[in-house]
Amino acid sequence: MENIRNIAVIAHVDHGKTTMVDELLKQSGTFGAHQSVGERVMDSNDIERERGITILSKNTAINYKGTKINIIDTPGHADFGGEVERVLKMVDGVLLLVDAQEGVMPQTKFVVKKALSLGLRPIVVVNKIDKPAGDPDRVVNEIFDLFVALEANDEQLEFPVVYAAARNGYAKLNLSDENKDMQPLFETILTHVPAPSGDV
Repeated sequence: MENIRNIAVIAHVDHGKTTMVDELLKQSGTFGAHQSVGERVMDSNDIERERGITILSKNTAINYKGTKINIIDTPGHADFGGEVERVLKMVDGVLLLVDAQEGVMPQTKFVVKKALSLGLRPIVVVNKIDKPAGDPDRVVNEIFDLFVALEANDEQLEFPVVYAAARNGYAKLNLSDENKDMQPLFETILTHVPAPSGDV
């Protein structure tokens, strides 16, 4: 079980979830260089693809340095509360993906609240940091305030932050770091998400 990580992605429509997962797949070598990932791996249902929303959860498995990372999509809406809870009970951590300009959107808060109440530790990914109007520092402060309002525990408030421009294929731990690849996000997942416990 040590070589498995199960993580759910929480993101608002258009904050770059599909692009990020596609990029992680490409850079992990899960697909060969000659294979096309196919845009929108995460959006498989026709309505989802058309509208860019998630109704049913799906799992994308990525192999990175001998570890299988299962990335499970969450419906980003309170209307699908049962599905959200089912997904969150299957994982050991969550990636909260937030647009560097727009910040946390209202629909996302419902899923975040559920994740925190289940004791999951979030990794915050501030995406689209290349946007001219982006303000990653403000967004991180907003997220901290939201977590406090949702009664996150001390451990959950010590969340790691990864800054990304998934469309351009890079993530980094500090805004001043060089724009290289998605490795900082992979490493953060391996470090901060525990391996599943118990028998399967």
